[in-house]
Amino acid sequence: MELGTHHDGRPALRIERHLKHPPELVWRALTEPEQLNAWYPIRALTIDLRVGGRIEFEGMHAVVTELDPPKVFAFSEHAPPEMKRESDDLIHFQLTPDGPGCRLVFTHVFDDRPAAASYASGWAVCLDALEALVHGDTDFRPGRPSDEHHEQLIHQFGLDQGTVERIGDGYQVRFERQLTRPADVVRAALGELVADPAVHIELSDGTGHGARLELTRTVASEADADLDGWRQRIEDLVHRITAD
Repeated sequence: MELGTHHDGRPALRIERHLKHPPELVWRALTEPEQLNAWYPIRALTIDLRVGGRIEFEGMHAVVTELDPPKVFAFSEHAPPEMKRESDDLIHFQLTPDGPGCRLVFTHVFDDRPAAASYASGWAVCLDALEALVHGDTDFRPGRPSDEHHEQLIHQFGLDQGTVERIGDGYQVRFERQLTRPADVVRAALGELVADPAVHIELSDGTGHGARLELTRTVASEADADLDGWRQRIEDLVHRITAD
């Protein structure tokens, strides 16, 4: 699992899986609504399986952008208004024969880089369900993405890193962090983060069920930024809200 950059400059999440069944079998799980709905996070109502064809999901729609059965299936999802940080993302599946099975490369291109760990941990659960479906495991019950995996990906993708930018006569320290708990839980645990009147904290709806934390602080010089210190304070907050 890795986070890179698409040719259009947007973040691109790439996940590779080796499946025990041939591409033709996995292809059905990707393109037939009844099978897709057994593992995909949004329910598909209809799929017009041709380039330019429309996919009707509950609450949104997509357009097929690539189709090469049973190798490539890709579509662009039109983000609904409530997804304010996203425009049209791209979902891409590529299947390659690998012995008796196949290699699946899944790519998700999106706008909101701070959401990458949330997307990745969620897709990991979905792809586990896809594997169970094609393997015929009818007893498999997917769980929710774990806090531990989410935080591991936060660090792996470098999403815990803050920035320092010149603003007027000073510098602005800024962190944007996706959390796994809602805003009311986060707000009750902020503690020392709100003790400094120079710190501005904004909580808003993020991806999944968690809040998005945006922390800014203006300092006189880059030497006063203390990025490591603020990163640790945010880590301490994460530990407090996930300790239940």
